[in-house]
Amino acid sequence: MHLELRHLRSLRAIHEQGGLARAAEVLNLTQSALSHQIKALEEQAGVELFLRKTKPLRLSAAGMRLLRTAEQVLPMIEAAEAEFRAVELGRAGRLHVAMECHHCFDWLLPVLDQFRRAWPEVDLDIRTSLALKALPALVRGQVDMVISSDPEEMEGVAFQPLFDYAPTMVLAANHPLVAKGYAEPQDFADQTLITYPMDRPRLDVFSQFLDPAGIEPAHHRQIEQTAVALMLIASGRGVAVMPDWVLRAHAGNPELAMLPLGPQGMLRRLYAAVRSDDLAQPYMAHVLRLARTEPVRMMRALAQG
Repeated sequence: MHLELRHLRSLRAIHEQGGLARAAEVLNLTQSALSHQIKALEEQAGVELFLRKTKPLRLSAAGMRLLRTAEQVLPMIEAAEAEFRAVELGRAGRLHVAMECHHCFDWLLPVLDQFRRAWPEVDLDIRTSLALKALPALVRGQVDMVISSDPEEMEGVAFQPLFDYAPTMVLAANHPLVAKGYAEPQDFADQTLITYPMDRPRLDVFSQFLDPAGIEPAHHRQIEQTAVALMLIASGRGVAVMPDWVLRAHAGNPELAMLPLGPQGMLRRLYAAVRSDDLAQPYMAHVLRLARTEPVRMMRALAQG
């Protein structure tokens, strides 16, 4: 199978636009040319990439797998292209970041440290005071990037995928639930749930797990620091749900155990929300590339170490 970047761009455009006509317009192709391109790609692959009897046009299972590749490869190519244009476009700008995830400091600070070395003339800041109103602050121009796991339809705002993570239950190693091998919503009904001090809708354990099941924990305690929360958990004074990238650094702690949420586990995706007009900035393309690659590299290093 001979796969080209144009194939990935075409597949992404058709998925985003919901049909050949609009996708062809976005790609500056005729609908006929785009249709022939897709047909030739399907003949090479030996599978259908689209469910043609659906409106809007939907990807088949094989098409979704190829879309995942496009979502990983194209942003890297586009970022590289943007970086090569940096000399012509200039290197000054502003990057003020707000986060809807309390724990994102763990990977974001190393990313920004690398970024500031490459872009010393970009004004860099983390606006912690705007965490609870981060997306409105982005629209108003108070910040330039918001780290979030909850993409929304917002005019003029683009949610750029960064990486996937698994919300994971952490509890004392001698907790009776450890023998079960995974956690269900009802398992939290008699527990003290420890969370970061964030709005309830922004906490995965509530929005994605407990609230849909109609379950409330027996008690809810908010703790600022991960290290303090883990000490309380190791002492049997509560349980928590944290991203797997946070917990990998503590995988060797004999006082702690980690359980997936549900028999199959849960997978979430982290995004960087930026104003659509800022995507053309070379430094924005660079920081997005770093935010996609560096956390994954750090997590691999933790797993191997």
